[in-house]
Amino acid sequence: MLLLATLIYVCYNFLKKEAMNMAFCKNCGAEVGNNQDVCLKCGVNLGQISKPTVVDNGGFGWGLLGFCIPLVGLILYLVWKQERPLSAKAAGVGALIGVIVNVVVGIIYGIIVAGLMTTL
Repeated sequence: MLLLATLIYVCYNFLKKEAMNMAFCKNCGAEVGNNQDVCLKCGVNLGQISKPTVVDNGGFGWGLLGFCIPLVGLILYLVWKQERPLSAKAAGVGALIGVIVNVVVGIIYGIIVAGLMTTL
């Protein structure tokens, strides 16, 4: 159980870091912080640098990923709910449907196996 919690924590932090929009200096290409006014590597004024736009189309692929691997869908939902609300919703709904389908299939499987065991 501790291993699962650690895995979730590591995945969440990794995806959160990846989801952050880091700016880069247009002159030298160095990574710069969101609050920096001047590039620390080359000294160019960063006032003109705009943050990259985030594409949020709420694609079917994120829902399918959440359906197939509900834990990943839940993590994506938690990471993206502010930055990419449409994609987060798709992943979250996919994860929810995936969990419900797994529970229903498990119950049906249990009923079938219990029925077969009583006939023996």
